[in-house]
Amino acid sequence: MTTTISFDFDTSAFGALRLAPGEFAREMRIAAAVQWYSQGIVSQGKAAELADLTRAGFLDELHRRKVPACQVTPDELAEEISGL
Repeated sequence: MTTTISFDFDTSAFGALRLAPGEFAREMRIAAAVQWYSQGIVSQGKAAELADLTRAGFLDELHRRKVPACQVTPDELAEEISGL
């Protein structure tokens, strides 16, 4: 099942990013997924799904946007190590 969400934008919005409407929609989808992943709201796998990318493609996007692929804090890492 899929859901369609639509937004109304002034045509100047597309020109600001120099993107065609379809490219703009794809960029919004990826940007939202990257943001939600960086905030820890969604997992890497879910973010890739939301961005309509493979996991490898999503990792490439994270690298391109300079967002760390590993979202584990030092405390979480220490806790995990101590639990081994």
